[in-house]
Amino acid sequence: MRDDEYKIEAKSSSVSDVGSATSEGIDYLPPKEIPDQDLYHSHSWWTTYVFSQDAKYIGMQYALTALGTGLLGLILSWLMRLQIAFPGLGILDPAAYYQFVTMHGMIMVIYLLTALFLGGFGNLLVPLMCGSRDMAFPYVNMLSYWMFVLAVIVLLASFFAPGGPTGAGWTLYPPQAITAGTPGNTWGIALMLISLVLFVAGFTMGGLNYIVTTLQYRTRGMTLMRLPLSIWGIFVATVLALLAFPALLVGGIMMTLDSLLGTSFFMPTIISMGEKLSTEGGSPVLFQHLFWFFGHPEVYIVALPAFGIVSDLISVHARKNIFGYRMMVWAIVGIGALSFFVWAHHMYVSGMNPWFGFFFATTTLIIAIPTAIKVYNWILTLWRSNIQLTLPMLFALAFIVTFLNGGLTGLFLGNVTVDVPLSDTYFVVAHFHMVMGIAPVLVVFGAVYHWFPLITGRFLDEKMGRIHFWITFIGSYAIYFPMHYQGFVGVPRRYFEIYDSPYMSVSGLTLNAFITVAALVVGAAQLIFLYSLIYSARAGKKADKNPWKANSLEWQTPEMPPAHGNFGKELPKVYRWPYDFNVPGAKEDYIPQTVPSSKVKEAKVEKT
Repeated sequence: MRDDEYKIEAKSSSVSDVGSATSEGIDYLPPKEIPDQDLYHSHSWWTTYVFSQDAKYIGMQYALTALGTGLLGLILSWLMRLQIAFPGLGILDPAAYYQFVTMHGMIMVIYLLTALFLGGFGNLLVPLMCGSRDMAFPYVNMLSYWMFVLAVIVLLASFFAPGGPTGAGWTLYPPQAITAGTPGNTWGIALMLISLVLFVAGFTMGGLNYIVTTLQYRTRGMTLMRLPLSIWGIFVATVLALLAFPALLVGGIMMTLDSLLGTSFFMPTIISMGEKLSTEGGSPVLFQHLFWFFGHPEVYIVALPAFGIVSDLISVHARKNIFGYRMMVWAIVGIGALSFFVWAHHMYVSGMNPWFGFFFATTTLIIAIPTAIKVYNWILTLWRSNIQLTLPMLFALAFIVTFLNGGLTGLFLGNVTVDVPLSDTYFVVAHFHMVMGIAPVLVVFGAVYHWFPLITGRFLDEKMGRIHFWITFIGSYAIYFPMHYQGFVGVPRRYFEIYDSPYMSVSGLTLNAFITVAALVVGAAQLIFLYSLIYSARAGKKADKNPWKANSLEWQTPEMPPAHGNFGKELPKVYRWPYDFNVPGAKEDYIPQTVPSSKVKEAKVEKT
């Protein structure tokens, strides 16, 4: 062959599984291993929309229930901020304040973010992106949602129980949680723990579905290294949850026994309200270890799906292949593995053995490495790309900035000597909300704007979307950046009211009013988003099929929105990874996963 002769090769073959191109032909796929799924076909309105076994509908049910619960958490935060900013008005009494702190934290972390990412996006994306007709166990999937609903009902019932909900703080530390003097120390804490047990049981059923579907129900040609990063994030987060939630379950059951039966798992010898309790020998620090063994993986149970989704958003809306796909996959896996070895950096001031501090400070710095790899790869994906400032892209870019800010402050708190003076100040509040609150929520919004046409066949309103974005993004920094300063000057968190003191900077206290106004404005902006959801679902601009020109399978269904069974008579066949953008010589700037290599004309020109 002369130097001026060329061979044609699909670009993805050098990145994805080269093994598909064998002697049997460049378009060779392995034979089908699992027969096509038998689907449950609903016959009534109730079985179609209420007790649905279709993962798409279950995902929407999860999302709407989580958003409704999250609105309650938002209102509670408004009331707390008003109390802190204007303590003289007496908006909340001390008991109500601590009850709202507890319920706000638990609602946002567990019942909003975890349910949204795994229950909502997990159900919507896993079958579609894997090329499956549905989840592996549709009936169990339906039960998992209704267990979640029951958990929410039990949680909300605590507002109406004698004494109201628990006021122990969202971490539920004993002995405070179950001793007299703490709001909701009887009914409140019991209902909270029962709700968490129900949530864990429901999630276990859903989580097994995500894992089995991802491992066993991928379509022909969909190797693990051809999965979109969204699925990798959801998959690894599910594994984390199945390993971490049992610690919360066990801790919750043990504290319930301490509360109701008088056992002493966590209750030491203690005097409460002037009386010596009958308990002895228990360890409150043991509960902290159990809680944070769940609690820090919980950060990544939320963060890893967000990482995966933002990777897909950036690649699609920058029209560029994701940089370092395999590195991104192994970074997700590495973060998941390391997340089980950093939990005690939340416990530097708990009284645990000081040598633990050295170990967990080291592991905290180590887990920053794969996290930094992901940030570098996002930036390199954006480098010299065709960035299109669509609404999903704006939220994805905002996430990168916000997560970077929140992650860097985490390095402060991961260091023992820096953490000790900053612990229990507003610096911790700022860090936690930037990395665990604002950053994932930005991804949620970006994902909704991205996949809304897939669900409804319409776009979300562009003008309302941009107003929503800028108020949310700038307003979030107006809320949490000043809190970093408050932390440095010593303003404590979880105080019902704080007045001028010779021990605290006046400027740190006066910022409370500014932060509260910003929080009210940002919260109100979310009402714009909710109105846009309702309005656009009925009257939004109609979307073409695959309006973003993406490669992944959810956009390759015969109908949009996808019908029951997702892919019609035949499941799709996958020949490449999901990030083939701007392949030199190709007719269009994207190549769907379903296009065989033989049909890619002049996809890649290489000299031989």
